Amino acid sequence: MVAQERYPRAMNPREAARARARLAAAVRQALGQLGYEEVETPCLVPAPGQEPHIAPFETRFAPEGGGKGTPLWLHTSPEYAMKRLLARGFPRIFQLARVFRNGEVSPHHNPEFTMLELYRAGADYTVVMQDLEGCIAACARAFAASGPARGVTGAPVDLTAPFERLTMAEAFRAAAGVDLGGCGGEVDRLRRAAETAGLPPGGPEDTFDDLFFRIFLAKVEPGLGAGRPVYLTDWPAPMAALARLRADDPRWAERFELYAGGLELANGFSELTDAREQRRRFLAEEAERRRLGRPVLPLDERFLAELPRMPAAGGVALGLDRLLLLLTGARDLRELLLFPAADFLPG
Repeated sequence: MVAQERYPRAMNPREAARARARLAAAVRQALGQLGYEEVETPCLVPAPGQEPHIAPFETRFAPEGGGKGTPLWLHTSPEYAMKRLLARGFPRIFQLARVFRNGEVSPHHNPEFTMLELYRAGADYTVVMQDLEGCIAACARAFAASGPARGVTGAPVDLTAPFERLTMAEAFRAAAGVDLGGCGGEVDRLRRAAETAGLPPGGPEDTFDDLFFRIFLAKVEPGLGAGRPVYLTDWPAPMAALARLRADDPRWAERFELYAGGLELANGFSELTDAREQRRRFLAEEAERRRLGRPVLPLDERFLAELPRMPAAGGVALGLDRLLLLLTGARDLRELLLFPAADFLPG
């Protein structure tokens, strides 16, 4: 007996497939006009990344006929491989990658999803923001006949470029009354600033990241990108393991996230090219994984070896399924996936 679907579909599956194909075609056309080349990198990798709050899927290569196997992971992002291509001379590249992240299924999360990842040599995060918003605006025009883009509440979202820009310091000051810049990345100072603003100061075991995100999720994120997209830029230096710090003010990293219609859509940087500093940050993430009781994963030594040859560059990863939610007015990713994980996972 076929299991009954546990949710209603607002979109015919064939319509959903056509919408996905239309979006991919619009992305390819827009980025091709900007001089980007499409690439493809492996899904199976020997080092999946160190991000403490992302859980990769592990598998194992078993040689035919016997012999010693080796652990592999489904990549959570094609980032390391694509940066190695920059180091080998590719100037502008993008990929529509299938990526895999374990543990979460919700209206806006599926363990297998499609990510648009792009990198541009000789650019920083400001140039990448311009390229990305131009691409998204072109995608919106490709869907214009279907009506306006709509956020998770059903309210229209204007995807016309340019998008708004807001620094993290400005966002914390306006939404939470916290002087983030005055905290200098130190948890004790952030705790005092939270208390002064009348916010819960957290417990003694909290790290800077813990308290930062508690404030961010409660006070800052809910108001972002309601009617039009906004780039939240210049993140605290401790919160950007792969990003370059601002030369004029190293308290801040050249990192941005894009929010629109109640969704986080993208995360980008001016890329770090210092291999020694990158190793130090990877080891700090490794220590954080231990603190959280998560498996410690191998460092990508091939990536670190090629990093010194990588030119200055900017890059971004965008959740293509979430962008499709906005463009179609769907409320749940399960409307857009032909075989959503919720159909076969327990719970």
